[in-house]
Amino acid sequence: MSKVFSVFLFLSCLMSLTAQDDNPSQQFWNSLQNLCGKSFEGILELPAEDDQFGGKKLIMHVRQCSNDVIKIPFFVGEDKSRTWVLTHINDRIMLKHDHRHQDGTEDKITQYGGITTNPGQKDIQIFPADKDTQKMIPKASTNVWWITIDDTKFTYNLRRLGTPRVFRVVMDITKPVKNPEAPWGWKEK
Repeated sequence: MSKVFSVFLFLSCLMSLTAQDDNPSQQFWNSLQNLCGKSFEGILELPAEDDQFGGKKLIMHVRQCSNDVIKIPFFVGEDKSRTWVLTHINDRIMLKHDHRHQDGTEDKITQYGGITTNPGQKDIQIFPADKDTQKMIPKASTNVWWITIDDTKFTYNLRRLGTPRVFRVVMDITKPVKNPEAPWGWKEK
């Protein structure tokens, strides 16, 4: 009886691991985890001209990773106010935007974003604006963010449905760069 139970337990664990590996959100998460501790430079692909991001050095640092949270500071020139916070919850992923002032205090517009509505695909996750975002930033209620990842690039994208607003940053993940200093509001470890 003990051998049968042991075999059953082993097969159950194996099936659980296999099912988890087949889950697209888990595959996507694993790809992000592989970037932990590294920084990458990128370009603003869309819009072609932008006063806030255009012509500035763009760096993302996959700075902090745990089993269920990944924090990715995103630097725009000398502006170290932005961090993408991804949280893996079962087979869904939540994206939040943490915005800080130079003294580390939260910006009045922070912690907005969305959560995937399904497991997505291993190379793309889509985040429609959530209720908190709709309350905080009414004009962003039609925002849809998506992140793609493959062997050569990571893209962060935004589309405000019903408007011409499209935003895309493409990071080259084949060439890690030197890790930057801590973003605003973080302490060096």
